[in-house]
Amino acid sequence: MSRIAIFASGAGTTAEAVITACQAGRISAEVVLVIGNNSTAGVFARAARLGVATRHLSGRTHPEPDQLDTAILQSLQQARATHVVLAGYLKKLGPRSLRSFRGRVVNTHPALLPAFGGQGMFGHHVHQAVLDSGTTVTGATVHHVDADYDNGAIIAQVTVPVMPSDTVDSLAGRVQRAEQELLVHTLATLLIRSDHRAAAPPGGDHPTWP
Repeated sequence: MSRIAIFASGAGTTAEAVITACQAGRISAEVVLVIGNNSTAGVFARAARLGVATRHLSGRTHPEPDQLDTAILQSLQQARATHVVLAGYLKKLGPRSLRSFRGRVVNTHPALLPAFGGQGMFGHHVHQAVLDSGTTVTGATVHHVDADYDNGAIIAQVTVPVMPSDTVDSLAGRVQRAEQELLVHTLATLLIRSDHRAAAPPGGDHPTWP
């Protein structure tokens, strides 16, 4: 079975959605580790309540970027993680971690990339930009992760209408619900495919996602 490590920076509602989906059998995987860069983030309490190990790794614990990248990679290896999910994680993964998990890292973003993506576009900043633009449709995206923010190849998207009465909070809530369901469905599909490839000769221990 695949072993997922989740990275998050905030409250962790999307991380919780993935953990509970794995525990309920909706996703053929186990979440083995949650890593966060904010020591006070709510994701740690959520993960602990669900029996998932956590680790705070950030510029505070490892001031040098290379040291932080090494510590993250070692934590992933110690947890025997096979795949990585970024769920509201506001930092870039370092080059060593990306190289070691090439093809096995996905991110979820609360907009229809390539629109409303890039550095600084997270959380309510995204939804405010959507409202300011006057667009009538937004959504969520699951995509591969590379060295740039929100730049990897798109795997799946879901659309969400923008209502004339929407506020940032009302739009954020509706997008978040759609985003979580999209992520769970996408992970379930991708990991079924990965399991099939791993079982077929010549196979591989840690197959990439398509």
